[in-house]
Amino acid sequence: MVIDRLKVGVAFNTYEPFIYRKERVSEDSLAKVAEVVCETLNQAGLEATLIPLQRSMFNFLRRIKELDAEVIVNLCEGFFGKPQWESNVAAVMEVLHIPFTGNGSRTLALCQDKHQAKAILSSFNLPVAPSQLITSADEMVDLRFPLIVKPNSEDASLGVHPESVVYDREALAAQVKRVIETYSQPALVEEFIDGREFNVAVLENEEIKALPVSEIDFSAMPEGYPRICSYEAKWYPDHILYQATPPICPAPIDDELREKLQTLAITAFKVMGCRDYARVDFRMNNKGEIFILEVNPNPDISLDAGYARALKAAGIDYAEFWIMMIQNALKRKITDASTNGKR
Repeated sequence: MVIDRLKVGVAFNTYEPFIYRKERVSEDSLAKVAEVVCETLNQAGLEATLIPLQRSMFNFLRRIKELDAEVIVNLCEGFFGKPQWESNVAAVMEVLHIPFTGNGSRTLALCQDKHQAKAILSSFNLPVAPSQLITSADEMVDLRFPLIVKPNSEDASLGVHPESVVYDREALAAQVKRVIETYSQPALVEEFIDGREFNVAVLENEEIKALPVSEIDFSAMPEGYPRICSYEAKWYPDHILYQATPPICPAPIDDELREKLQTLAITAFKVMGCRDYARVDFRMNNKGEIFILEVNPNPDISLDAGYARALKAAGIDYAEFWIMMIQNALKRKITDASTNGKR
């Protein structure tokens, strides 16, 4: 498939300052990622242009039409300051038959709801930690401590901090109250799996394959902090928790564990209806039992993030990856056109 001089729009949602969020840095970083992707594609011989999605979907679509973009690299993680509307952006492009990279609206919506996603994974006999969806701090929780409390429908570790891991009912009630009041949504309460954390990047290019396994190294975690990849550990390079949680890819694990994690990741990718790319996060307790934390259908794709690190470990160039994804999107366009033409 020839894609030289192909007109590509690199779409990303902008930060909305009128919506208060304590955790702003993850949203601010998206524009920088889009710039890198756009530059990468231009250097590869495509005609890529940034298309910011701000407060007007109409202006966004008009810009796509003005540029005569033949395919969209969809980096949008929400709309109008709402991560929960991430799937709506994809749905609009689907309705208008605009080809775009990444997962479709149904998968984005399913994975956004962590409680619902866990139920789907569990129904396919995939291992997930016991959990409950809580709508009030007074609600009884029938789970074993320690527990971890997080917003049910957020991304990028928003709402996950060291104090999110609780050891008694008083702390549990305080964290549930914080999540509900801060994020205006139910809290997902899970049994905390204390142990090792892995993630597996999954790539679809004619076939679905798992990339090298990555591990978060908690060996330098300061005393008194739970071993989790909190918002601080993920987004603040100068923070002690960021420095204490370096990723290792490929992970120092034996072949049996690697194959098990990669097999589970591919299965979860298929179960959630993913396409193109996604990342599956895991925890493993001291008994060697593995649990799927979540399937992320729109992971951070910046050059210094986990997915790009896995690509590098697999010997796949960053530009090569994006060309694969663009080719996938164009193939879907051809297939859709063929299907729509049938009577």
